[in-house]
Amino acid sequence: MRLDSPTGLRLASAQTLALTRRSVVSEWRQLGNVLPGLVFPLLLAAVYTHQFERVILLPGFPAVDSFLDFVLPASLLQSVSFGATEAGTELARDIENGFFDRLRASPCARLPLLMGRLGGAMAVAAAKGVLIVMIFLMFGAEIAGGPAATVVVVAAAVLIVLAIGGLGQVLAILTGNQEAVNATFPLVFTSIFMSSAFFPTTLMSGWFRQVAEANPVTWIIDPVRRLILEGWSWSDVGQALGVPLVLSVITVTMAVVALDRRLGAT
Repeated sequence: MRLDSPTGLRLASAQTLALTRRSVVSEWRQLGNVLPGLVFPLLLAAVYTHQFERVILLPGFPAVDSFLDFVLPASLLQSVSFGATEAGTELARDIENGFFDRLRASPCARLPLLMGRLGGAMAVAAAKGVLIVMIFLMFGAEIAGGPAATVVVVAAAVLIVLAIGGLGQVLAILTGNQEAVNATFPLVFTSIFMSSAFFPTTLMSGWFRQVAEANPVTWIIDPVRRLILEGWSWSDVGQALGVPLVLSVITVTMAVVALDRRLGAT
């Protein structure tokens, strides 16, 4: 299908929306996949806030009224990460059960095959992000940057899901195997814990600090946290959105190239 004509673009958009709707409905029907992404980060935040409340008194720790404010971006990232690989898992599942081949045989453009599932993952991530932020605010957390910063915080989380989802789709296209895609989940969580998500890098030492400072998760977490703790800053907004956007462009481009090669080889 040609996308350089108005008719082709409209049809591709409709196909993308249809696959996005299918992805969202499939995700919310499986509450076992959704609930851990909400319950676990909130439980961990409650435990950390209770156990590490005095940590905020350490010299060099960012000025905060409560550890709850500090841990908000980490909990948000954990929550959306639970479903971040779903775009790749769904694609691998469709390849395994033959649905992908049926779509190929239909007049469906190539891009919607990827973007529909990514759109579904992003929509679910946005809903999770809003819910997590609302719960934190109900329990006393404050976002110094105001409503605009809140939108940026959630948007950054959604872009992270896009980046991880793109990587998952690359693995799905290359392997056609759900287990291979799900194998990225421990890697995602390890990267969160080996970042500044739960502790500032200024108070780390040795090799762990070097790893955390080089971790792209830290490059996203730190500006998001400053928007929450210190207030609005255009430089922080640019970094909070720019880093995951660049990662998303890289992984989605890789997925498109992998899809073109797979379809070109068959």
